[in-house]
Amino acid sequence: MSTSTASFDTLDDLDPGQRVLVRLDLNSPIEDGEPQDNRRFERHAETVRELAEAGHRVVLLAHQGRPGRDDFVSLAGHADILAAHLDREVAFVEDTYGERAVDAIEALEAEEVLLLENTRMCEDELPEEAPEAKAETEFVRALAPHFDAYVNDAYSAAHRSHASLVGFPLVLPAYAGRVMETEYEANTAIASKEFDGRVTMVVGGTKATDVIDVMDNLGDAVDNFLLGGIAGELFLRADGRPLGFDLDPEQDLYDSQWEANHDLVEGMLTERRDQITLATDLAYDDDGERAEVDVADIDEKDVSYLDVGTRTAEAYADVVRDSEAVFVKGALGVFEEEAFSVGTVTVLEAIAETDCFSVVGGGDTSRAIGMYGLNEADFDHVSIAGGAYIRALTGQPLAGVEALKRS
Repeated sequence: MSTSTASFDTLDDLDPGQRVLVRLDLNSPIEDGEPQDNRRFERHAETVRELAEAGHRVVLLAHQGRPGRDDFVSLAGHADILAAHLDREVAFVEDTYGERAVDAIEALEAEEVLLLENTRMCEDELPEEAPEAKAETEFVRALAPHFDAYVNDAYSAAHRSHASLVGFPLVLPAYAGRVMETEYEANTAIASKEFDGRVTMVVGGTKATDVIDVMDNLGDAVDNFLLGGIAGELFLRADGRPLGFDLDPEQDLYDSQWEANHDLVEGMLTERRDQITLATDLAYDDDGERAEVDVADIDEKDVSYLDVGTRTAEAYADVVRDSEAVFVKGALGVFEEEAFSVGTVTVLEAIAETDCFSVVGGGDTSRAIGMYGLNEADFDHVSIAGGAYIRALTGQPLAGVEALKRS
């Protein structure tokens, strides 16, 4: 039996010497037609390396972009990037389940790695359908007989009910890869773990609707919500401040999200006011320099606020240092500009130096760790998932995870 608490099997349960079909998420930024290296390659390389070194024949599935978009390209370049992380060859075939793919699969020797073409170039892959329907697709039926086992390592895509994620677990013994296993356990910890001390969640970013739903779902599990970003301004607006609306009618960052969420925001602020901490000062650009203003002194919104203020950042850091667990969803400011990284970096530094259980989620926020010289090892988990992380925090099932559990 697996040692995982997730009620699915892991690589620890996989018999040796298998031909294994492995689903990764290598979806990457594309520049001039070429994929760019990112944390996903590094993370998934751990699973692939473990399988290859155990003597398995390893065949990889992954996707890139969507049909009709500029980032919908072949995976040939992804094979080269992954090979560099593995320090071993990754063969590539420009086919997914046709004759060329099958021939390459059958020719594979123990410890060899093969990447098949972009799964989304298959007609059967994308439509969201039940696992039973996906298991009957030509894609799954043609590939499955050539394998002994299926491994899903693509936690960040696990909220999709696509053929490569939910079809194969119904027709093959299925296992979670190391990324799937660690992401699942870390991202469900806020609901599944018991903490004796204070549990804090740092909430920011631009997708306020997502994080507001997270706050609503986790209200009974979190002692303190520390707010910044778009959501922070929307809560300040609900608190009667002249904030949280768009200066430019074409911008559409605040007004539509306020329209969609104001009842929920106002209700949370009324019912859970003691759990919600709002910024007391904000930062903005003043002729190329960082300037700060007290929220209490803002009579009207006439500038864009790009970060929480220094006093707020330090107050948030104090809360973090007094917490047993800290979860981060979204940046507190536009940290890509160093002048407006104060809120995000101050809080991340406090987490890093505090002996607390910590999960940093969302691609943008996790990127700040590397940008500002922090050590990823100082955090319990830095998630590479976006939509799946949100789904986990809001208590919604993930189709790919549920398929593994069924298997």
